[in-house]
Amino acid sequence: MEIDPVSLFSQYMALTGVPDLNFEKASDPYLQGKKLGVVNGSSWISLWSTYFGKKILPGVKIINAGNEAVQLNFMKAHKEGASGPPPINISLFCRYAEDLYRLYEVDAILISCSTMNRAFNRVESHMKQFNIPVIQIDAAMMEAAVSNEGNILVVATHGPTVNSTQLLLSETASRLGKKITFTGATVEKAFHLLGEGRIEEHNRIIADTIEKSLKSNKTDVVVLAQLSMSLFCLTFPDPVKSFGVPVLNSGEMGFKKAGEILKLL
Repeated sequence: MEIDPVSLFSQYMALTGVPDLNFEKASDPYLQGKKLGVVNGSSWISLWSTYFGKKILPGVKIINAGNEAVQLNFMKAHKEGASGPPPINISLFCRYAEDLYRLYEVDAILISCSTMNRAFNRVESHMKQFNIPVIQIDAAMMEAAVSNEGNILVVATHGPTVNSTQLLLSETASRLGKKITFTGATVEKAFHLLGEGRIEEHNRIIADTIEKSLKSNKTDVVVLAQLSMSLFCLTFPDPVKSFGVPVLNSGEMGFKKAGEILKLL
């Protein structure tokens, strides 16, 4: 792939900027001066956290933490048959959350990694000593998905995420007293397309998977299992119009939930 490096760095820096102690003007006065620490499962996904964070919560400082070794370690554990995240990954998430608070006194922590949603309880418990709320990026999406007690299609593109996402969906339904059924579809090819920068093709193959499932299964709502898949909304901004059912993503819903919590602090 031919990449114009000047254009690449220009657009990247226009989005991220450089660290600045000043705060941009927030669109909501209750968000003015607020700082959201984001614990990512890998460094590359911080671009998503920055993009959706700034889009949904303009004026809020988004401070990212995370590295590739966390994701690679989970991928290795998954390949070897582990059912959940390695203990060191969970410990690191607790440390990253604490670091974000100790270094810059963030107002809240958002765990952006769906694969690592099993770490939420530990991180939440760990951060109670600092009185800092912890948000799991998929929580609001899962609550919306189970609210009508319908049939849910869960689409993932990364194998290690599947079990964690389906567990969270079932736990959410149980917690809210909702009866649901769900089917899963894993589209690993889309993850590889994403890694090659072929975003439109990534979105199209997810759309094809949704359309194929809708033809054979009654579906009331679609859940996209990973933050990386939130780019789907850039191609299909009105999924009800495109597919006849809502297609929920955590990039939009997770940061909206974070905003609701930040407003209360």
